[in-house]
Amino acid sequence: MHAEISFIGLFLQASLLVKLVMLGLVGMSVLSWALIINRRRVLTSARADAEKFEDKFWSGADLSRLYHESNARRDSLAGMEQIFHAGFREFVRLQKQGRPQETMLEGTYRTMRVALSREVDRLETNLSVLATIGSISPYIGLFGTVWGIMNAFIALSEIKQATLAMVAPGIAEALIATAMGLFAAIPAVIAYNRFSYQVERLENHLANFMDEFSTILNRQVTTGNQ
Repeated sequence: MHAEISFIGLFLQASLLVKLVMLGLVGMSVLSWALIINRRRVLTSARADAEKFEDKFWSGADLSRLYHESNARRDSLAGMEQIFHAGFREFVRLQKQGRPQETMLEGTYRTMRVALSREVDRLETNLSVLATIGSISPYIGLFGTVWGIMNAFIALSEIKQATLAMVAPGIAEALIATAMGLFAAIPAVIAYNRFSYQVERLENHLANFMDEFSTILNRQVTTGNQ
């Protein structure tokens, strides 16, 4: 490929607005990949922590002992263990106050629901940014393309005899903006859809645990009152 129609050459020959569009799309692509790497790490860690705590929970360990273990590092709790800690703490508090069984279980469930909502918010952090990048990047690139083609034809209108060699650089320069928009958008859209699905699965997993834990507490209270 000749130097004059290389990517760097076309970028240097582009108008100021098209250059700004290209630089903006490069920045959005870099930001997108940084968020993708971060969200992948967070979701992978959340799944692993949930499976680890669930194995410990269903191993037959005493609930009070599990609570004291989690309470010792309550500042770093997240996910399923955070839901368990919040629910059991509220359950013990209401039990000490001598509340009726129904009130204890309802209060415990509401507390776990709040913890679940906070966990989902944490997992969904910056997913909206990925969605925004995936949505607007093609349009920004298309805007750069339209502007570049418009400038190319305006320049050609001042030339009496236009050749393909004169037209090609301007058209190529304009089309690069669209290509860069797609380059930024496609990974962001794929990652957003993938991460949204993983968050939904994790939320269902945590909600199922919450229901099972509520059933255990209900059975414990019923047995204690007999």
